Amino acid sequence: MGGGGYSSTSRIYRTENFSRRSMAENFQERTMNLAMNPHGVGIRESRDSEEHPNSLAIILALDVTGSMGSIPQFIVGKGLPHFMDSIIKGGVLDPQVLFTAIGDHECDNAPLQVGQFESSDELLDHWLTKLYIEGNGGGNDGESYLLAWYFAAYHTAIDCMEKRNQKGFLFTIGDEPTLREVPKRSLKQIMGKGQYENFSSTDLLSKAKEKYHVFHLHLKQGSNGESQEVMDGWKQLMGDNLIIIDRKEEVSDVMSSTIVDLIGLKKLSGKPINGKNKTTPQEEEYVL
Repeated sequence: MGGGGYSSTSRIYRTENFSRRSMAENFQERTMNLAMNPHGVGIRESRDSEEHPNSLAIILALDVTGSMGSIPQFIVGKGLPHFMDSIIKGGVLDPQVLFTAIGDHECDNAPLQVGQFESSDELLDHWLTKLYIEGNGGGNDGESYLLAWYFAAYHTAIDCMEKRNQKGFLFTIGDEPTLREVPKRSLKQIMGKGQYENFSSTDLLSKAKEKYHVFHLHLKQGSNGESQEVMDGWKQLMGDNLIIIDRKEEVSDVMSSTIVDLIGLKKLSGKPINGKNKTTPQEEEYVL
């Protein structure tokens, strides 16, 4: 996966009606698409190639519960082309993006959906529109954002980290707190055969941060978006990597500027970070 390039011009001609269509027209899956089902998935790979020699892995994990279905609707309409144009113009020449959808592992039928790392406009749209907008979630303590951290930590292999010691980027987007733990029985049900253990949200966040810069975008527009308690909980968990936004229209700008700014910091540090050089603690925060 990951072949082809992103052309905003091609995308406009091919999908000019995305912004005009309803969410039901853009996202036609009424159950989880088999290709998006993580059950039995071993590894999703972001690899270098002759076409993309400096791949950068980016995971966008979209909350598809309740009112958050408006996020993929915005992304498929205007958000994705703007995001891709902005990071490419900002110096990320070989982005490879994987879409995941987040539900609630305590009550939803599809608490985790995963696509493939892709670079081309056509394939990115293919996976994005395969998302099943389940629209449920429960009256419990949150949603399963921690499943995105689990999948990134244990089921992705990314050349940017393995070859160049450059971390990828992982963004979760939603309006609820994350569930605090996922039991091994839930992981087995979601992922299939294998050896699992009980994980806390802090365990999985820490593990995902070994390979990715992990951010959470808390959207105030959602049903729980204005809750100070929810925002305080995220702040305690994420620190400065919590980004609070007022409107979904800010999502693509915030993500693209976050990536471009961090890459700029690495360049300004003036030191190559390629997996062979040792870094000081101060330099480590710029490792991409």
